[in-house]
Amino acid sequence: MTHRLTAPAPGWTATTDVVVVGSGVAGLTAALGVRQAGLRVTVVTKAMLDDGSTRWAQGGIAAALGEGDTPEQHLDDTLVAGAGVCDEAAVRALVTEGPDAVRRLIAKGAAFDTDPAGEILLTREGGHHRRRIVHAGGDATGAEISRALVAAVRSDPGLELVEHALVLDLLTDAEGHAAGLTLHVMGEGQRDGVGAIRAKAVVLATGGMGQVFEATTNPPVSTGDGVALALRAGAEAADLEFVQFHPTVLWLGPEAEGQQPLVSEAVRGEGAYLVDAAGTRFMVGQHELNELAPRDIVTKAITRQMQLQGTDHMYLDGRHFGAEMWAERFPTILASCLAHGIDPVTDLIPIAPAAHHASGGVRTDLHGRTSVPGLYACGEVACTGVHGANRLASNSLLEGLVFAERIAADLTERHQAGELPERSVDVAAARAARTVPLPAPEARAAVQHLMSRGAGVLRSAASMAQAAAGLAALERAAAEQSSEQKPADPRVETWEAANLLLVATALVAAAEQRAETRGCHWREDYPERDDAQWRRHLITTLDADGIRISKEH
Repeated sequence: MTHRLTAPAPGWTATTDVVVVGSGVAGLTAALGVRQAGLRVTVVTKAMLDDGSTRWAQGGIAAALGEGDTPEQHLDDTLVAGAGVCDEAAVRALVTEGPDAVRRLIAKGAAFDTDPAGEILLTREGGHHRRRIVHAGGDATGAEISRALVAAVRSDPGLELVEHALVLDLLTDAEGHAAGLTLHVMGEGQRDGVGAIRAKAVVLATGGMGQVFEATTNPPVSTGDGVALALRAGAEAADLEFVQFHPTVLWLGPEAEGQQPLVSEAVRGEGAYLVDAAGTRFMVGQHELNELAPRDIVTKAITRQMQLQGTDHMYLDGRHFGAEMWAERFPTILASCLAHGIDPVTDLIPIAPAAHHASGGVRTDLHGRTSVPGLYACGEVACTGVHGANRLASNSLLEGLVFAERIAADLTERHQAGELPERSVDVAAARAARTVPLPAPEARAAVQHLMSRGAGVLRSAASMAQAAAGLAALERAAAEQSSEQKPADPRVETWEAANLLLVATALVAAAEQRAETRGCHWREDYPERDDAQWRRHLITTLDADGIRISKEH
């Protein structure tokens, strides 16, 4: 049984060969790669083309480009951070193909920071035993990558762009192969409202689901749309319980909600310390890398320290950098701090963990294929197996780059082999899909509150049971409203609320099942890692009875 948000009769229809949903490094790299095969490509993006999550990335992109560094060392660091549940074949593809993928990105126009001799400058971040983080503009790496890829896309007249469009549901043919999608376009004239794009294949690169929590580094558009669409279409998701909380997000007060300013891990990579209000370093002795331990370890240490001291934030001390280094190496972070009345040259920076990156997502193979034929996924929306239980710093941009290229190569090969025929939408199947009751727009805030209280950094059976009960009540309320023929208006706010409710329910269901602490999944009632029972993936599906969780064997 598949599910849908909307009626199967769109107001308008367009046709292309491949539709790519998303405008970050993964989506645009996939689109440009597919275009090289001569296929028509339509890029759909929820906001503006340059408004994806990629541009917010500060730290950089990891690759074994430095002297003495090797892909094998990068692999080892990634596997350690992933806490035993990485797919080693996926990690090996990432680290071996990564250096050349970065070079191809440079060839597309991305300008990374270099020394006076023209050599790429490399920094270090948590979990890395080598300096292997490529950066641009000091701490504006994502913005530079986005600029270069957007320019390349705009210069290709054969690549169509649909901006301000929220994807709704996958369309399939009679064989269950992806045949396009429905979407709601805002302010596009003739294409205003709900329409459809028919295609031979669909690539999801919609980014993460950070907005499922009250405080996150993700932009407002990160509402889990891709994972929700895939689940409704019958695709498998994996590892949804592993949500990474970035340890150092600028603390703006106890009532702060929505997107919060990130203080990049690269600041610690250059020598900043984590301290309490008295100036005492609390990471020393907790891990061999001190402040540069993997993110889950640092986040847990900060959270424990906050509990012990009865406070809601700790501090980052970079005062010893001096004004010149702050201005040249971290201009974006400096400006953000100053805008909030903090001068890191003279002040401690208040920080606290916030939701940052989803290590899980739509399950894919090494070619980016999902369990639904013709549906691909890459970037944060996907679970390639690279990140395991905890993403290694700066591996996300590289993952989007490498696996987007793999998807483009697979689609090119299928096209050349004649395996991408025109697809006819199975209207009967679309009509038979179960329509999802739409919650009211204010359900978004309710979901975020429940998730932050019950399934945030600290989790327990009791806290997650409360979250699950609250989410179920929201779902019942939406169903009752729909049965009374008083459904919420079908518009962006209600569709986003429906997506957040679905992914939150799936995340909590998986987190309740994993009765251990591993990586960024921290169970207070099961504080130890249990390899005998839990060194495996949890697979999430949606059927007629709701969310189903199964343990991979």
